[in-house]
Order: sequence, then structure tokens, then C-alpha cells
Amino acid sequence: MNRTRSLVRRTAVVAASGVTALVLAGCGGSGDDTGSAGHGGHQATDSASAAPSAPASRGQHNAADVAFAKGMIPHHRQAVEMADLAPDRARSAEVKKLAAEIKKAQAPEIEKLSGWLTSWGETVPAEGAMDHSMHGGVDGTGSMDGMMSAEEMTALEDASGRAFDTAFMEMMIKHHEGAVEMAKTEQSDGAHTPARKMAADIIASQSAEIEQMRKLLGKK
Repeated sequence: MNRTRSLVRRTAVVAASGVTALVLAGCGGSGDDTGSAGHGGHQATDSASAAPSAPASRGQHNAADVAFAKGMIPHHRQAVEMADLAPDRARSAEVKKLAAEIKKAQAPEIEKLSGWLTSWGETVPAEGAMDHSMHGGVDGTGSMDGMMSAEEMTALEDASGRAFDTAFMEMMIKHHEGAVEMAKTEQSDGAHTPARKMAADIIASQSAEIEQMRKLLGKK
């Protein structure tokens, strides 16, 4: 009798333990799920609150980076347009080589800048946007830093030989100086590391080209 009672009691204890284990497992599972759903919930909440800065988490960019990309794209496009005139118009082999190097460097940067804007959910300036001039202007004077006016571009297109070489270099020096200033602003105000690196490259390469062009002009 005692033995039977003992077995019943042991069975009840085991059963109770099993129930307790199941409850705990359920709680644990629920805790995990809640933790998971909680994390999911937190993630949902966090992602909802972080949604506006989601692109930043993929590259940490700010308004200065956007302004840099949107300004540099048309700026580079014009430099490439100017460089495209050199093969048929320039007399100096050095000017032709310089123009080719400018195009080789800036055309890929246009693609990179456009890719950043797209990834940030920003609009890429359309071809011809801010072409030659820009209403309102980046420099506040009605024209973008270093950008040539339509009249200046027409004069360059109409020039040839030595006159083209001189006009091209004088205009490109002004153009490069504008780009260097824009790049310096990006370096001081920007947050996107690749954009800041590009800005540093622009400052270094275009400053060197400015010196090269000044020396070539000095030879004339």
C-alpha cells in the first residue's frame, strides 16, 4: 500500500515536473519569440524610427554630400564637354593630352556620384541641367563655381589652334578652381567617406593640373 502510494506520488511529481518543464519551455519559447518578436518589434520600431536615416546607415551621408554630388555632376559634365573639343581644335599636344586625362578622370566620377545619389533616394541632375549656368548658383552670384557661361562655351567651340589652347587652359583653370572649392566644402562639411575621399582626390589632381596649365600658359 505504502509502495503504491509512493509510486503514485512519484508519478505525480514527475508529471508535475513535466508540466512545469513544458510551461517553462513555453515561457522560454515565448520569451525567445517575444525576444525575437520583441527584437522584431524593436527592430520594427527602430527601423521605423530609423527609416529616414536608413541610407545613412548604409554610408553615413548628409545634406553636404548630396549638395556636393548634385553640384559636381553638371560641373564634371561641362569639363568633359570642354575636353571633347580639344582633339579637333587644340594645337598643343600637351593640351590634347591634358584634355584626355581630364575626361578619363571625370567621366567615371560622374557615374560614381550618380550612383550615390540614386542609393540615397535623391534625383540625379538631368543632362543639360545647370548646363553652363545655374539659376541661384552655388556661389550665390547666379553661376556655379567655375562654370562657363553659354557664351564662353560658344567662344571655345569657335576657337582653334593656339587661340583654342589659351582659351581652353584659362577656362579650365577657372573651372578647376571652382571644383577645388566645392571639394574643400565637401571635406569640411560632408559625412560620406567615399565622397570625402573623392573630394580629396579632386583637390590633389585638379590643383596639380592647374599648376601644369599655368606653366604651359607661361610658355606662350
